Amino acid sequence: MPSPGPALREYAEAELADAFAALDTKDGIHDGIHRTRKAIRRTRAALSLAEQALGPGARLIDRALRRLNKHSSWQRDAHALVQTLDRLRDRPQPQDTHALLLHARDVAAAHRKTLAHETRFTDTTETTRAEVAVLRAALAGLAWEALEERHIADAIDTTSRKADKARERARRSDDAEGWHRWRRRMRRRSQQFRAAAAAGFDAAMPELDKSIAEQLGLMQDLSLVIAHCGETGGFDDDTRKALRHYAERALERQRKRLCSVLPDA
Repeated sequence: MPSPGPALREYAEAELADAFAALDTKDGIHDGIHRTRKAIRRTRAALSLAEQALGPGARLIDRALRRLNKHSSWQRDAHALVQTLDRLRDRPQPQDTHALLLHARDVAAAHRKTLAHETRFTDTTETTRAEVAVLRAALAGLAWEALEERHIADAIDTTSRKADKARERARRSDDAEGWHRWRRRMRRRSQQFRAAAAAGFDAAMPELDKSIAEQLGLMQDLSLVIAHCGETGGFDDDTRKALRHYAERALERQRKRLCSVLPDA
């Protein structure tokens, strides 16, 4: 049976090519950064499927990609808030809540625009793009032919077990970090399925998991809004208080809703 490694390598290289291309523009740079970060996470998921076969070289590339996304997280935050407020505004809302979210979105968008004109924003973008190019070239040097289907199956099983443990910890502790950790595990699992399918591996993420991932995404949106309601969030006092009140109440309802449909431990 031929190794799925070469196909997985092509998938990872294509993702990093997209990450590189997404930063080659001044128009829509915030969307470009979002696209780059997503492509980097997908590449890391592909590497996680093959790490058992690829060895230390894969771990080095993975750590470098993780560092890149960590270094650009401050660029992401302003854009993520605008996107989040757009999504929340588009949901069915009372008229006063809709007006609140629209105002908050305008404030966040103005801050995002200011941020993009800072020198460090351009410097970070250029550094990310240059390092992505280097890491894409480094992928070709890994021993992809050593990858077997059992390695992919083992990696998905490992991530699934970690996701299950994170789910139970989140449910027991009911703190924001616990729920966020579970969401990250579910996102990695979804990305692994995507990469595995590209490599010809016969697997698909269950529909229930897709639904749960969507619900966790809404919880993350609400948590992000709360995080931006501190004294340095850029909102005036009245907006900050009203926004926090809305997000905290909505988050509590969402947690209860999700817990009611979770499978028993």
